[in-house]
Amino acid sequence: MFTLPDFPWDRLAPYKERALAHPDGIVDLSVGTPVDPTPEPIREALAAAADAPGYPQTYGTPALRESVAGWLRRRAGVSGADPDAVLPVIGTKELVAWLPTLLGAGPGDKVVFPELAYPTYDVGARLAGAAPVATDGLLALGPVNPKIVWVNSPSNPTGKVLPAEHLRKVVAWARGRGAIVVSDECYLEFGWDEERPPVSILHPDVCDGSHEGLLAVNSLSKRSNLAGYRAGFVTGDLALVKRLLEVRKHAGMIVPAPVQAAMTVAFADDAHVDEQRGRYARRRAALREAFERHGFRIDHSEASLYLWATRDEPCWDTVAHLSSLGVLVGPGEFYGPAGARHIRIAFTATDERVAAAAQRL
Repeated sequence: MFTLPDFPWDRLAPYKERALAHPDGIVDLSVGTPVDPTPEPIREALAAAADAPGYPQTYGTPALRESVAGWLRRRAGVSGADPDAVLPVIGTKELVAWLPTLLGAGPGDKVVFPELAYPTYDVGARLAGAAPVATDGLLALGPVNPKIVWVNSPSNPTGKVLPAEHLRKVVAWARGRGAIVVSDECYLEFGWDEERPPVSILHPDVCDGSHEGLLAVNSLSKRSNLAGYRAGFVTGDLALVKRLLEVRKHAGMIVPAPVQAAMTVAFADDAHVDEQRGRYARRRAALREAFERHGFRIDHSEASLYLWATRDEPCWDTVAHLSSLGVLVGPGEFYGPAGARHIRIAFTATDERVAAAAQRL
């Protein structure tokens, strides 16, 4: 029987109460939930497809899969993107949580993920009955042949970007051991350092044009303000995608037809993403300046929608200090013991709330 950790965000409740008591209200920078409007063309597509009496396709419509493949070629440089290897999912958190199970991992298998990581990688391993292994050094694993190796670039929580040469080494190491590499790329379009642009695991510079043993996961939650739609996809090795498709058919894991229609429009349009990037760039700059002025050091943070910050003290002391100013942030400990002296600051709040935080700091 698997055991799951306590849901970490419940521990923030007393600090949220303190922040809510601020005379000007809370500035919640703890969760990276979008707050800006869902673009109108996407909402129109959802509404136009609302009359959907029949069951949708688990595989997704051909138009959706071609739209995603086109986006991969156009924006991620995945020249060999194959629409047949695209599978829509009900938001990527469910995929992350169930992927080890869907891929047949179980007792005796190991699922590897970064030392500082989205907690659901660990949860997914436990749900499958596999052993979760948190490490940043694959060579330190010794002769172990893991079932799955997760990479996450840009990283949640740190915003760190892994260069193509690093990812090449991970791919080569995993292929030599028969492991599947799964790359969580949900922040791929939010790189802020021109010298370290995010790169997909499926880019030819990383995988030499072969997607064998590789899967990439992406989402519309952050890219298109569609967190409420639960819309994402997995792609890569066609054989692995077909295995996932068969299991998902049996399990009834199907993206609703109106959401598929909205996804098709979203992945075909880049203008709304560029507009949203501009909003986030302004909020990021304002918060970075304010936190650094307040005595914080910002580490990594060259991509994603977060600042990884520290005052060189236990993270819960920092959370308590900021909550007294009405500002709520995420304790780095949520993402692994290595984050015990950092906090994660989301810059997904409104312009007005970001300005309020900057003024308080």
